[in-house]
Amino acid sequence: MPDIPATAPEASPRPGGSPWARLPDTFVRDNLPPPDRMPDFVNLDRLGYPEHLNATVELVDRHVAEGRGERVALVGPDVTWTYAELKRQIDRMANVLVDRLGLVPGGRVLLRSANNPTKVALYLAIIKAGGIVVATMPLLRARELTQILDKARIPLALCDAGLIDEMAKAADGRTDPVRIVTWRGTAGGELGDLLAGASEHFEAPPTRADDPCLLGFTSGTTGLPKATIHYQRDLLVICDCYGREVLQATEDDVFVGSPPLAFTFGLGGLVLFPFRVGARAVLLEKAGPAELAAAIERHRATVLFTAPTAYRAMLGLVGRHDLSSLRKCVSAGETLPAPTWHAWAKATGLKLMDGIGATEMLHIFIASPEDEIRPGATGRPVPGYEARVIDPDGAPCPPGVPGRLAVRGPIGCRYLADERQSSYVRDGWNVTGDTYLQDADGYFWFQARNDDMIVSAGYNIAGPEVEASLLAHPAVAECGVVAAPCPERGRIVAAYVVLNAGFTGTEALTKALQEHVKNDLAPYKYPRALHYVESLPKTESGKLQRFALRRQAEAQAATVQGETA
Repeated sequence: MPDIPATAPEASPRPGGSPWARLPDTFVRDNLPPPDRMPDFVNLDRLGYPEHLNATVELVDRHVAEGRGERVALVGPDVTWTYAELKRQIDRMANVLVDRLGLVPGGRVLLRSANNPTKVALYLAIIKAGGIVVATMPLLRARELTQILDKARIPLALCDAGLIDEMAKAADGRTDPVRIVTWRGTAGGELGDLLAGASEHFEAPPTRADDPCLLGFTSGTTGLPKATIHYQRDLLVICDCYGREVLQATEDDVFVGSPPLAFTFGLGGLVLFPFRVGARAVLLEKAGPAELAAAIERHRATVLFTAPTAYRAMLGLVGRHDLSSLRKCVSAGETLPAPTWHAWAKATGLKLMDGIGATEMLHIFIASPEDEIRPGATGRPVPGYEARVIDPDGAPCPPGVPGRLAVRGPIGCRYLADERQSSYVRDGWNVTGDTYLQDADGYFWFQARNDDMIVSAGYNIAGPEVEASLLAHPAVAECGVVAAPCPERGRIVAAYVVLNAGFTGTEALTKALQEHVKNDLAPYKYPRALHYVESLPKTESGKLQRFALRRQAEAQAATVQGETA
């Protein structure tokens, strides 16, 4: 990781109560990619955003100002907030962030919580105050949180008290201290004490449309995190392109879903899209297929966001729960198989809306409205975006010829101080890690991932990161980790392990290695399949041949499925 200086100034009083009277923290802006490595931003002018805007003001305050304040905005386990109530919560939190916790425009704040109304209010309060949100998944462990703290130079973390253990480990002993503020329930605990007496009015600073407000972290194939920088306007772009043109939600919709808000798929589907149109969002801290189905019935949800794995699992629940309120079902996070599409349509009468997005692009950039869907195809470029399939030299491939997917639009990849920017952005295009082909009608069809990322049940898992974890166990001499096919999860993590002398590949050791990874990394990254081998396939120079392991994993999976058929 490059040596990047932090430039966070000391907090100073707010003369006259103006939050922008304090010196800003320019760390993120100073570490944007250089101009020659930036992507092309196309079709931005057509969206008509002013020079100055604040995303929270547009998503929440606007509804209150225009007389829609009594509409329900958020429903959580123990609370229901209207837009007016949400605005008051956001303003109280923004005042605390600025006056009590020293947040200045450009300052980074880490958020650690399950999906709940308090997290949403804090998220939007940080943005309203001109700060930069760094949302993290609840399952992350201390080592992963430490990487994020290091990369983004984060001085403040807001953490649900139930998740404090790993957060505290990550913050312990740092030379650049991190202040942790915890809360319980609906903004109780330490945060509740700080909020006591806080003003319910906060004047947003004059943020610019191109001010950074979000760092979305994504792991590369090495497991080293990349931080993607998104601007105030970007939060509106995805609403006004995908949300308006493809999803076509209305103020009467009720949104529900499973993605964590740390995934930008979840941020868009459960916060930005409903708030842009003044609709309602239902947040679930536990959102497995059974909980989703029950919530749809209980809240009469109309728009569902989840991964293909969950749709497959929910097929068996259709008869047990009333899902008739649903009118739109969005699938992303992994490839949507055509059999799943057809089975869902048969069971519910609804067409699954497939799409591909990326943290680098914030949300979905290829999809189709319901009346233009072709089962098995991801879709066509979302209005405002352009996409093409390119060969290794960057030239467009003819229809029907597979190649790398490249896209550009009003949003593009901006990594924070990362040399990998030049790998993702080429000739102004954002080049994803996916192999696609485009048919003669302009539809894009997924073929495969072309890197070492494993996509399992909608989660991105870097194989080399799991390898590093396994190698830390005394029993493991060498290992290779790849994706293996799985009917239920799409792909699973499969590890091929060479043991050190004195260890035997028993069932007990397998369980011990799996527990070791679960305790070291987020639990969803553990190898569900673990094979003991005498040696690993390598090149003459000694490099691991993952493609050979992938072939082996495919063959073993096919054999197992054949035996159980």
